[in-house]
Amino acid sequence: MWQFENCLGAVDGKHIAIKQPPGSGSYYYNYKGFFSVVLFAIVNANYEFTYVSCGTNGRISDGGVIKKTDFYNLLITDSLKLPQPVNMRGIQNKLPFVFIGDEAFSLMTNFMTPYRQTNSIGYEEKCFNYRLCRARRVVENAFRIMANRFRIFLTPIATKVDTVDDIVMACCVLHNFLRRKSTSYIQPAHAWRTNIIRCVQARISDY
Repeated sequence: MWQFENCLGAVDGKHIAIKQPPGSGSYYYNYKGFFSVVLFAIVNANYEFTYVSCGTNGRISDGGVIKKTDFYNLLITDSLKLPQPVNMRGIQNKLPFVFIGDEAFSLMTNFMTPYRQTNSIGYEEKCFNYRLCRARRVVENAFRIMANRFRIFLTPIATKVDTVDDIVMACCVLHNFLRRKSTSYIQPAHAWRTNIIRCVQARISDY
């Protein structure tokens, strides 16, 4: 996926804006300043959702949201039945298949995250971060595509939280269906758009 070898999918969370549920206080209030539930998703190179989980209250960080999913439990118990590590050209040791995410997630054998941006970070680490950021943008783009096509996501959803979860899951299914069946579902501007600033921060001038 985007020249990131052995990548099984990009992982991220999206805050789905909701009207404050009665009596919920700040339970659903997130760091961005609005009430939400979190859509946790894994996306492949074709902008398709391969795993989704929705409903965690917005106060929880992405790193906390993943720990509430079945995916995480299967990952840490080595129960996902992932492909075996393989040899790669120019590398002596076999490398595992991995999922990728941003710095909000924890580094694991089968889950890659970027190196922390410090003054001591070297050339190879910056190249790695750039490649990871470029590959990871597919999940951000998938969220953006879905939000632009299903306009319900552009304003807070005013219904029960359980119903919000059902709506979000249905939109994810419809997104995948339309992605496969409709040649006009994804516009070129959506498919190639990325967060340039974050990726450039990971690269160096002579890369």
